[in-house]
Amino acid sequence: MDFVTLIVLAVGLSMDAFAVSVCKGLAMPKITFGKSLIAGLWFGGFQALMPFVGYVLGVQFEAFINAVAPWIAFVLLVIIGGNMVRESLSKKEEAVTDALKMKEMLILAVATSVDALAIGITFACVPVAIATTLGEFLNTILGCLLIGVTTCIISMAGIKIGNVFGTKYKNKAECGGGIILILLGLKILLEHFGIL
Repeated sequence: MDFVTLIVLAVGLSMDAFAVSVCKGLAMPKITFGKSLIAGLWFGGFQALMPFVGYVLGVQFEAFINAVAPWIAFVLLVIIGGNMVRESLSKKEEAVTDALKMKEMLILAVATSVDALAIGITFACVPVAIATTLGEFLNTILGCLLIGVTTCIISMAGIKIGNVFGTKYKNKAECGGGIILILLGLKILLEHFGIL
């Protein structure tokens, strides 16, 4: 997985956190850089941690799944992306308060980063290749950090956007993120067949 693909993946993965951040910003009467940073660190931290955990788990089974690795990556990305699109089209609204309490933020951070765990498993199947001078393990760590930093920045922006504009773009962002993940899954599969 090259750098550009990883950036696109990071943006797609961060859309759940963005949607929740927009709701958080909407619920906040006054936002500060500190509040935005706290939310960004919670969401970004878990988006960085979960793919690494998924990678470690995936490496344990790498010998068993190597033959079907592109199919696994494709299926996981389509399921995650499809779920994001479905949630964006749902009329059900998530209840979010303006509080940044540890218990609530932990629950939200885990909930928005579960899909990143599955992405980590795909890292074991389709290795991250950011820098050719680094090994697979260090490339994976850099990839996870890139996902975390991207999510942190997008979540901070989500707090501000939610506070200023409300939830106008929340569903569109989540739907867009889902479509991005589905297209990435398709790209991995097409590369496996030598079409791309």
